[in-house]
Amino acid sequence: MEIYQAVTLGILQGLTEFLPVSSSGHLVLGQLFFGITESVLAFDISVHMGTLGAVFVVYSSDISAMVGALSACAGRIVRGRPVAVGSDENLKLALFILAGSVPTAMMGMFLKKFEHIMFTSSLLVGAMMMVTGTILWTSRKFYRTEKNSIGLDVKRSLVIGASQGLAVIPGISRAGTTIACGMFCGLDRHTAAKFSFLLSIPAILGAQLVSIIGYREQGSGIDAAMIYGTLVAFITGLIALKVLIKIVHAGKFHLFAPYCWVVGFLVLLSTIY
Repeated sequence: MEIYQAVTLGILQGLTEFLPVSSSGHLVLGQLFFGITESVLAFDISVHMGTLGAVFVVYSSDISAMVGALSACAGRIVRGRPVAVGSDENLKLALFILAGSVPTAMMGMFLKKFEHIMFTSSLLVGAMMMVTGTILWTSRKFYRTEKNSIGLDVKRSLVIGASQGLAVIPGISRAGTTIACGMFCGLDRHTAAKFSFLLSIPAILGAQLVSIIGYREQGSGIDAAMIYGTLVAFITGLIALKVLIKIVHAGKFHLFAPYCWVVGFLVLLSTIY
């Protein structure tokens, strides 16, 4: 992969990772446009790591609070003292993220068997982008405020985690699906967005770990294209994340649906003809 291609794909990843239009779907289309037909899962995961850096920046205070709560909990367990999970909101959030990560990991491992098909099929991308559009449009009926919302719990965390697992399929937006799923489960839009982005942390880190193991087994390494692509993805992702948070809070999340429908239809049309 040439550096200019990596930079272009990095920008594409950064802009679409947090906007609910499927970054993986756009990456596949971008790779097909450049004629990149071989599996580039390692590059895809690396640019996802770039956008993950944006999550750490925007939600640094929440992440720090959860790490502190988990550390304090571990200390109490080591000293044989009781742990009151229900009284610590940061500890509960951390445990909900861990719970949601379980179905994500299970579905991710299952779908990984089909990565060579999923990441090279424009037909699949087009169809799944239309599915994403439908999910986004449906979410407009589920906007809630904190006053009429339901709190996050283990059951809802598992359901949202499962929806994140489906987002391994190119064309299914991770952010769009998990935020919409959170609202479907009764969460207010602020909590749904926050949980969605924090839930992406273990998922992307886990995928990156698998990728690193693959590097060692295949003798692959990190090249300049991957570095440039990841850096650009971080910068553009930081901008896109802040924009999407404002859009979700404003109750305009569903307005991305027509874009997904149009792009999905055009991709299907180009594939057929």
